[in-house]
Amino acid sequence: MANSIIAGTPWMRIRVIPEISFPILRSSSSIYNHKVSFLFPTRRRFSVSAIASTEKEQVRVRFAPSPTGNLHVGGARTALFNYLFARSKGGKFVLRIEDTDLERSTKESEEAVLRDLSWLGLDWDEGPGVGGDYGPYRQSERNSLYKQHAEKLVESGHVYRCFCSNEELEQMKEIAKLKQLPPVYTGKWANATDDEVQEELAKGTPYTYRFRVPKEGRLTINDLIRGEVSWNYDTLGDFVIMRSNGQPVYNFCVTVDDATMAISHVIRAEEHLPNTLRQALIYKALGFPMPHFAHVSLILAPDRSKLSKRHGATSVGQYREMGYLPQAMVNYLALLGWGDGTENEFFTLEQLVEKFSIGRVNKSGAVFDSTKLRWMNGQHLRALPSDKLNKLVGERWKSSGILAESEGPFIEEAVLLLKDGIELVTDSDKVLSNLLSYPLHATLSR
Repeated sequence: MANSIIAGTPWMRIRVIPEISFPILRSSSSIYNHKVSFLFPTRRRFSVSAIASTEKEQVRVRFAPSPTGNLHVGGARTALFNYLFARSKGGKFVLRIEDTDLERSTKESEEAVLRDLSWLGLDWDEGPGVGGDYGPYRQSERNSLYKQHAEKLVESGHVYRCFCSNEELEQMKEIAKLKQLPPVYTGKWANATDDEVQEELAKGTPYTYRFRVPKEGRLTINDLIRGEVSWNYDTLGDFVIMRSNGQPVYNFCVTVDDATMAISHVIRAEEHLPNTLRQALIYKALGFPMPHFAHVSLILAPDRSKLSKRHGATSVGQYREMGYLPQAMVNYLALLGWGDGTENEFFTLEQLVEKFSIGRVNKSGAVFDSTKLRWMNGQHLRALPSDKLNKLVGERWKSSGILAESEGPFIEEAVLLLKDGIELVTDSDKVLSNLLSYPLHATLSR
């Protein structure tokens, strides 16, 4: 049987590569309306691969933080790469708030994330405070959309109600563990009759919505950073998309959001790579086109473990309070896994937009070196126009109580004399104090 295109747009098509004869396939004259009917619970065996088209596409990327804490430098770099890719392609940079974790999400955290992104200069084209044609841009405001698409999946047979109790699910895990098998759902309710389902509904038994995963086959994507990545379906059991309390699960929300917001490229951290299998199945079941995927490596600590609070400052807000310049943070974060192919390490945001290419992002982990960040901040500090540098340092000296004025000839002469010894604005306190306390008269009178 020839390869079949089952879904697509001008920028992405999903190809099904049949591995056995499929009599239930029904052709259509248009590749964009070509549909596949599944006869559940028939065993299904096929592979899916995402194929980029050479046709012109509108680039739309998104950064989707959870407002459960401060903006981590890893998240800031992901936002930066999305921003640079969008700007370099003349596309749109969308900001979406993933606040479905109602217990941990706070308005204060959301405001802090927005403040840090603005401080870095990563202005978004659509999102909170800006609006846009694809809103709302907070997941907590999109519940009706998730329920609508969940019902579509139930009607098409891709999703079924599961009435298993927590105790039953735990027992399944224990049995799988004893048999040394993956802890996947056994599919108890996958083949239930209508009468069995109606009986549980009449009793008011709580239920979840589970996605029906093909029993055989594989998914293959061409990751823009990592190349070809594949997963076998038999590593994944039928998974939950809606909890018994009616709340949608992360992978379902993300897929519906990216699809309905017409996101063309998903650039995110490599820790999300395993989520791609579930999301690809949901894309296909809903008839949505798959975006391009690019999974960025983690930022590592000097000991090559994942960067965390135990290694010191890790949030953008902390570095802002320590006196770092936004342009230095942007420059340094861009170099964590990317380079323009030269030995140049000094870039403005505008130069990064001009130079950036997703193809030059390294798939290996990048080590966060606070010493180099400090050095880079000094480079950007001294690259400021003299009037801006004088104003920045002068205001620091006045606010710290070293001087009574923040401008004037003395400020200008002192900054000119001392700037080579300053890497952070806060360093200026010590170098000026050392200068003013130097026993010049005593030294000259000896």
